[in-house]
Amino acid sequence: MGYEVLARKYRSRTFDEIVGQGAIATTLKNAVETGRIHHGYLFTGTRGVGKTSMARILAKALNCFAFDAPTTTPCCECELCQRVAEGGDLDVVEIDAASNTGVDNIRELRSNAAYRPARARFKIYIIDEVHMLSTGAFNALLKTLEEPPEHVKFILATTEAHKVPATIKSRCQRFDFRSISPADIAEQLKMILAREEITADEVVMRRISRLANGSMRDALSLLDQLLAYGTRELTEALMEELLPTAHDAVIYKLVESLADGDAAGALCAVDESLGGGQTAARFCDMLVEHLRSLMLLRVCGGDTDMVDLGQAIREQLVAQAERFDAATYVYMIALLEEVRRQAKATSAPRALVDAAVVRLSMTSAFSGIDDILARVDGAPAAEPAKKKLNVA
Repeated sequence: MGYEVLARKYRSRTFDEIVGQGAIATTLKNAVETGRIHHGYLFTGTRGVGKTSMARILAKALNCFAFDAPTTTPCCECELCQRVAEGGDLDVVEIDAASNTGVDNIRELRSNAAYRPARARFKIYIIDEVHMLSTGAFNALLKTLEEPPEHVKFILATTEAHKVPATIKSRCQRFDFRSISPADIAEQLKMILAREEITADEVVMRRISRLANGSMRDALSLLDQLLAYGTRELTEALMEELLPTAHDAVIYKLVESLADGDAAGALCAVDESLGGGQTAARFCDMLVEHLRSLMLLRVCGGDTDMVDLGQAIREQLVAQAERFDAATYVYMIALLEEVRRQAKATSAPRALVDAAVVRLSMTSAFSGIDDILARVDGAPAAEPAKKKLNVA
């Protein structure tokens, strides 16, 4: 038998095995226990956070042959459970909306939905990346989704919920899957390495957890990459040779360089991020998100719930948030958002990013608004606050 990648080998099989989505798992378990099973579910969230795994678990819970009724603990051993886990059961139909976008595909689905399941309790349709359906396909799905036959359940999954029409959303129970915390990812990786009888330095687990950006699947792919080296001991030296620096660390270093007025250091951080495979638009997105967190910490205080951070990184960012005032953050975010839009339409996005970063590192060279007003009034200029919002 060929090698099975870790993301498939250790895919969650039950509600209790799902990583980082405890609230959603508990809600669905209670729905199964009380019989309050909705006819349509919409699972949203970034890649690799458990949407499809949760959909398959729910399908097994509703149809498991080992029980006479829906259960919260499917056996994972019967023929149906095994075929659902492989994505190939007759009554649990998985559809990739990216390659089945047309209205004809949905009309065929509607025709088949009228027939009762061949052997299971429910016929379940799992439509992945549902936002890729055409307008006509969504319209064809509406009526069936609103009033489906009693034996049919729909589970829609998407990474871009804003592209799903409101008419579809209103007919489903929506569950937003959150990015998995680095701590939860690291804990899962330790469990997997223990089963695989492989040792790893703690720093390796931290690096993988941060590089994964909240995606368990990405973390397992990175771990597979390290294991492909052929060693049963993952060391810091091996990590430095094979894995890039975590993007959040690069962004933190970049902002520190901006605060110090170090344009060269800031450009080196940009080069490190873009050299690691990030696009200019994605880089701007990450930097804007980091600056937003700093702005909220500066304006609302270090204890605000508006920023979802672990305690260790929160203390680090609270300190960095003091490097700029609130108005400067507004200016920086607005400038980067403009660069992000332009980067998608230009043949030289790197030049735009570099120019914006140099501009942000030079804000101290311009006169502040308070200074300009003081000079207009004939008063001596006030001592400028460090890194206050400046205008050209």
